[in-house]
Amino acid sequence: GGNVVHPFQAMLDYTFAYMSAGLAGLVRKQVMVPNWKQTLFISLAALFVSLASYAQSIETKMVSHALSFLDVPYVANTLEMDGEEELVINCDEVDCTTFVEYVMALAKTPEQANGDISETAFAENLTKIRYRNGKIDGYTSRLHYVSDWINNGLRNGLIEDITAANSPYSTSLKLNYMTTHPSNYKQLANSPENVATMKKIENSLTGSEYHFLPKEKLGHNGNLWIKNGDIICFTTNIAGLDVSHMGIAFYADSKLTLIHASSTEKKVVVSKISLAQMLQQNDNVVGIRVLRVK
Repeated sequence: GGNVVHPFQAMLDYTFAYMSAGLAGLVRKQVMVPNWKQTLFISLAALFVSLASYAQSIETKMVSHALSFLDVPYVANTLEMDGEEELVINCDEVDCTTFVEYVMALAKTPEQANGDISETAFAENLTKIRYRNGKIDGYTSRLHYVSDWINNGLRNGLIEDITAANSPYSTSLKLNYMTTHPSNYKQLANSPENVATMKKIENSLTGSEYHFLPKEKLGHNGNLWIKNGDIICFTTNIAGLDVSHMGIAFYADSKLTLIHASSTEKKVVVSKISLAQMLQQNDNVVGIRVLRVK
């Protein structure tokens, strides 16, 4: 009598815990009732309902699509084409930003009955993510500064800023990197018009405040409010710049790691060390901004 857990229940609990660890994010709920058969039935029912909803969750989609890019080569400047600005889709070569954009667009594009996704719907989602208010209107309509990219995502309901609700630390933007280094950018080098437009964009963003988590405040095991599939942006102390790197949060072996397009490893990888260690090893990184896809 009483609340005795049957061996079958114990096995189920272990399986559930194991799956939770593997799927990281699935909430384990233990149901305790005197009748072990009823316990088993309720637990299995809860498990299948949880798995069904979890399989459809945006965080699962973000992680699964991110992992599907592993070993894809890191190539910079794949969006810099000659001629008029147009949507570039190149999932075979990515940098840290385009990798996040492709994963996010895939996660937001529903699967069709045959399991594929509509290329048209994917392109539409990518345009909304990459361009100011989803409209392609020349080079300067692309969201070059990550702060601008974030603001666009917040304004259009694509993402939410998790940092703002969970970290009291804030700072203000000072942006001028692109216009003070025009030779670094193909579309700025020979276009005073584009430089002038970018300067207006920089000025409009400069002075605005944002929340961040200082790198010293991030534990090896992550933070409870950082979830699988969250977008992690590295805030930087490089003069005139806001963000130096980005990737996707992934809990592995009880530590928070980063799935990212690595310029040093020249491909998409899961970091071998924890995100906290990555940040500590980079003197140019001040902290992180954490965003969640909606």
